[in-house]
Amino acid sequence: MSRFVDRVVLHVSAGSGGHGCSSVHREKFKPLGGPDGGNGGHGGSVILEVDLGVHTLLDFHFHPHAKASNGKPGMGSNREGPRGGDLVLKVPDGTVVLGEDGEVLADLVGAGTRLVAARGGRGGLGNAALVSRARKAPGFALLGEEGETRELVLEMKSVADVGLVGFPSAGKSSLVSVLSAAKPKIADYPFTTLAPNLGVVSAGETTFTVADVPGLIPGASDGRGLGLDFLRHVERCAVLAHVVDCATLEPGRDPVSDVDALEAELAAYQPALSADNGLVGLADRPRIVVLNKADVPEAAELAEFVTEEFASRGWPVFTVSAVSRDGLKPLTFALADLVEKFRLDNPPPEPSRPVIRPVARDDSGFTVERDHSARGDFVVRGARPERWVRQTPFDNDEAVGYLADRLARLGVEEQLEKLGAEPGDAVTIGAVTFEWEPTLPAGVEVPLTGRGTDARLEQTDRVSAHERKHAHRVRRGLEGIDPEEQ
Repeated sequence: MSRFVDRVVLHVSAGSGGHGCSSVHREKFKPLGGPDGGNGGHGGSVILEVDLGVHTLLDFHFHPHAKASNGKPGMGSNREGPRGGDLVLKVPDGTVVLGEDGEVLADLVGAGTRLVAARGGRGGLGNAALVSRARKAPGFALLGEEGETRELVLEMKSVADVGLVGFPSAGKSSLVSVLSAAKPKIADYPFTTLAPNLGVVSAGETTFTVADVPGLIPGASDGRGLGLDFLRHVERCAVLAHVVDCATLEPGRDPVSDVDALEAELAAYQPALSADNGLVGLADRPRIVVLNKADVPEAAELAEFVTEEFASRGWPVFTVSAVSRDGLKPLTFALADLVEKFRLDNPPPEPSRPVIRPVARDDSGFTVERDHSARGDFVVRGARPERWVRQTPFDNDEAVGYLADRLARLGVEEQLEKLGAEPGDAVTIGAVTFEWEPTLPAGVEVPLTGRGTDARLEQTDRVSAHERKHAHRVRRGLEGIDPEEQ
């Protein structure tokens, strides 16, 4: 049995970038071949793409986790690691993508429309790409970055020209079945339709789609019944058709009060989309009233009685019967005229061009703030310094020295001094916290040392953490004094 799912929570994870390779070319009779480590491959991205052959979000309901493949690490002989493959997820036309905070990230309308839901991580640079005048043969490579991980909400909004709204059992499904070739479920009890039914209707040279929205009741805009789940499907409809049950036997109901109740719900509903392809608000959409079930004599009399009331509001009124098919042809051509008029007044918008916003030349790209929760602590924020920290293998002294040079050239060291940072203060960049050592001559000529080492890291006279711990235990009498310290 098929199921209709129009709202899912999707967890997407992009692929991580591959690590760079630290390698030295080795060949007989060429002992100084030089570095030849290749770069790591970029991780694959997760992409949402509109496919007209997809009509539901059912696949994401059963498989809510999607992960792209990782990039491969670089190799010697200047061989780059293969890129991770992008994971393209097919979504229905009219899918709205929401972030964790409910913000609309994208409105995917039109075949082929794409959104990068999670961007893959960058591959790390190999030591061949890190060669500079100061570092002739780097003994380290940069790590690959992790891919983005996001939690998204996908909501499908039917892309239909005409939306049929009405109380439960008003005959909307029956109307769709006789206007088009659709075969929705039809029964004589309320809320038979649990999912919108879409039908294609032809009237002369005009072809349009009709959506049967599940029955609405008073309070639908506040979450009663199925209203909130399916009111979103009328957001894109160019024309709204009130389908009224003129043969209902429920006390306190009549065609006028039914339409007034539905109008109140439509006015109270606030669409999630701020700009919906040029469509005006729901309260300003063209209306048409369909007085259904005229094959019942009492219903025909009631329809004739209330026609003047709806006509006085400026709405076209049609009395039809889905059973005997009376009045369907005039209704079909009237809907086609309204749809054609809307298409002429609202041509399809041109595809939006990507907007590139370059960073200002005087933008340092980072900020340094004092962490007031701890004395003497500082927090450095910025895309570049945080990315550099993630790429640094801290078990390699040469890589740490390279990071210090990059931060010095960016101006982090200078900014810390202006804010009054003292030696030993904790500085946090991203997920790493380290003690600031201003005596480290960052940004100067790097002395030649062994591969993977940096002599500057050994030139500090500050007491190490191990030495401070030992002195503390000596003062408490827990350890003896080392003879070398006397």
